[in-house]
Amino acid sequence: MYKRQEFLLSQGVSKDLLDGVDEFIEKHDLNKDFEYRIPNIKYKYYGKKTWEKAIAAILSGDNILLSGPKATGKNVLAENLAYLFKRPLWTVSLNIASDPSSLIGSDTFKNNEVTLKKGPVYEAAEEGGFAVFDEINMAKNEALSVVHSTLDYRRVLDISGYDRLMLNDATRFIATMNYGYIGTRDLNEALVSRFLVIDMPTIAEEDLAKLFKENTRLNKDAIKIFTRLFLDLQDKSLNSEISSKAIDLRGLMSSIELMNRGLGIRESLDLGIVDKTFDSYEKEIVNDVIDTLFVKNIERADLFEG
Repeated sequence: MYKRQEFLLSQGVSKDLLDGVDEFIEKHDLNKDFEYRIPNIKYKYYGKKTWEKAIAAILSGDNILLSGPKATGKNVLAENLAYLFKRPLWTVSLNIASDPSSLIGSDTFKNNEVTLKKGPVYEAAEEGGFAVFDEINMAKNEALSVVHSTLDYRRVLDISGYDRLMLNDATRFIATMNYGYIGTRDLNEALVSRFLVIDMPTIAEEDLAKLFKENTRLNKDAIKIFTRLFLDLQDKSLNSEISSKAIDLRGLMSSIELMNRGLGIRESLDLGIVDKTFDSYEKEIVNDVIDTLFVKNIERADLFEG
């Protein structure tokens, strides 16, 4: 894990904002029973402006909606924010079948009485955690209406048959959404108005290179190749030449690790990137991009340091 503030200072993030983070941490106690929920960070999020917007929103007491195409680091940023602010994190993966009980909780029978089995939203509200609504535009608007009073100025969770819960002052909600996916829907204005919206930019070339340098054993020349591979595929997706299925940064990182473990270059890229698209024409385009960047005589060992 990285040192919280040193990394952000190196990114040029405002010291005033980081001082505000220190004050936030000092002000809000952490229940040690939930300390394990503070995420362990595998990947850093790069992007000064986005960092500053997100930090300022949280310090102002607002909730955040992270909106953007695939592979822009929405979930990575959410985890990094919980780590930065030292708050426990709950993640709710939403879909068309999500209902209020999957958010707030449900009745259960315990010790001869009906009690509430707390859901992730309830626990985050009670313990001052950060709750992530992942793919919020996959859920029906009706399922989310139950948390409207939680997300707005009232900051209260009101469940029929139970006492009202006033939110812990440290509680924040972070929603993520990809647009244009099958199964997604437009969010209604009532829900969107309860968030500050951050339009997530695509990752910059220099930041992508840093990501590879810090998380792989790739040598300098190989970093350039893999950076170009991801950006070329991303450009083709943004230009509607291919879908976003092959624009998978996690998959590309996994492919690199497979190569590091001894699997061949093409076989590794098939597993992590190419075979994630099932359209033969699209697969041909992805393979053409790979063929352009990886010369035939390049060996797996040529990619790594040492």
